[in-house]
Amino acid sequence: MHVDPIDAVSALVRAAVVSALGTDCDADPQVRRSDRADLQADLAMRLARKVKRAPRAIADAIVAALPVNDVIDRIEVANPGFLNIWLRAEWLSAAAAVANASERLAVETTTAPERVVIDYSHPNVAKEMHVGHLRSTVIGDALARVLAWRGHTILRQNHIGDWGTPFGMLIEHVIDLGAAHTGIAELAKLYKSAREKFDSDPAFANRSRARVVLLQAGDPQTLQDWRALVDLSTRYFETIYAELGVTLQRADIAGESFYNDQLAPLAHELEASGYARISDGALCAFPAGFQNREGAPLALMLRKSDGGFGYAITDLAAIRYRLAQLRATRILYVVGAPQTQHLAMVVTAARELGWLAPPARAEHVAFGSVLGKDGRMLMSRAGEAVRLVDMISEAVTRAEIVARAKAGEAGEPIDEAALKDIAHAVGVGAIKYADLSSDRVKDYIFDLDRMVSFDGNTAGYCQYAHARARSVLRKAIELPDVPIAIDEPVEHELVLHILGLGAVVRDVERTLEPHRLVSYCYTLASAFTAFYDACPILKAEPAVRGSRLQLTRLAARTLACALGLLGIPVPERM
Repeated sequence: MHVDPIDAVSALVRAAVVSALGTDCDADPQVRRSDRADLQADLAMRLARKVKRAPRAIADAIVAALPVNDVIDRIEVANPGFLNIWLRAEWLSAAAAVANASERLAVETTTAPERVVIDYSHPNVAKEMHVGHLRSTVIGDALARVLAWRGHTILRQNHIGDWGTPFGMLIEHVIDLGAAHTGIAELAKLYKSAREKFDSDPAFANRSRARVVLLQAGDPQTLQDWRALVDLSTRYFETIYAELGVTLQRADIAGESFYNDQLAPLAHELEASGYARISDGALCAFPAGFQNREGAPLALMLRKSDGGFGYAITDLAAIRYRLAQLRATRILYVVGAPQTQHLAMVVTAARELGWLAPPARAEHVAFGSVLGKDGRMLMSRAGEAVRLVDMISEAVTRAEIVARAKAGEAGEPIDEAALKDIAHAVGVGAIKYADLSSDRVKDYIFDLDRMVSFDGNTAGYCQYAHARARSVLRKAIELPDVPIAIDEPVEHELVLHILGLGAVVRDVERTLEPHRLVSYCYTLASAFTAFYDACPILKAEPAVRGSRLQLTRLAARTLACALGLLGIPVPERM
């Protein structure tokens, strides 16, 4: 049976449309949740022009043509032609039983699995990760989790900055100082001082450029020094990913250096084919449809006039590798909105070169910025980008204060080790939840006081709802194997929310908008809390106790699954 209410009702409404209006009106009825009924559909308005009838008359005809079924309890037509739909409690109960017995909560995998490359996080070697890396890392990882759960093969690509002039500069500076770089903070300071020296000392700048030549030529000592920098930074990245619960691994790194050997042959190939040409001494491509402010074709610089390669040709090498070698059918670039034009030019070039052709496609998963409470870019007191390690530490500290206060209010003894674990889960969850909860293309304000709260639309609220459900189940000791009966309105509403998981996961798969799943988590947690407050569970009459325990178990499993798909920790106790 269809356990997804939207799927089940859509099939019935679609059949009624064909019966009442003919096969030329067959289309997705776009059934959705509603605050006026269980579900709602507005297809009568969309069909009015096509069939040249009033929406109300079309809606009445659809209702009249609905087949006898055990899903829909009743339908009301509301002006100008909305279908307001209520579901049978018996059908919801049967669907809940199917979900409860399923390891995947009866959410099916895709029937069209793809190989999906997701390009995300991409920090820079010799620099600390900061707030500017947060959104790409968190959004990319959530999409990787969701698409993998849907049954797609996920190929993570961490395109780190690990090549070029900055490393000639840094290596030369380290040699000059005889400095030992044992930690990322020290290395970042060395990088900053090397940059200042490069900009002010022409002799040092020349030696740095010569060092880059040695690096590119494979000089053994220079390569050894470079690898030491990369290894130190990679170990640091791994600690940040572990703290955040991000699934990126060392094996997922494919940085700028990975493509270095491909750049000169690719430049030669593109020039020889006529796709790229020399312009003002540089080798450039001119993808169709892009112009500069003067209206002239906009150049995608592949090789600079001094012979060095721009990052555009690295991106072209990367997209060709992902299509030809990784055999990707979908490539997702989780990169900030300012890179929109650049990525569009790279993708257009890949199409023009014949590398990117249907069914393969490349999509820019753009996102906005993280702002402080003053509405400006989030900065530290020193005026620099906030380090991720500091952001995580502060979030965990704030969460511990809140958790300790909550335990004190409840008069509960405090288990310090457990409290630390809860604080870490809530703190990290708060950062990720806040980032994912807004429409990703918009900026959002980073407010830790609000984010670590256990009240309102926060990770803590959802985590607490899950922990409360698990606490009930622990106290029950035994879980009777009985069906879920739906007698109360809050039970009806809770089951309806639970069964909507499949639809929202498909929405995220299609739109690449994790905030839809965050909203689902909040509404599900709210529905469970309403059920918990209104319906006795452990103290219920024996005839309903088992049913409510099973409903509690199903709600906890579903909320844990949804939060897990976002990469948000789900503590058993809080």
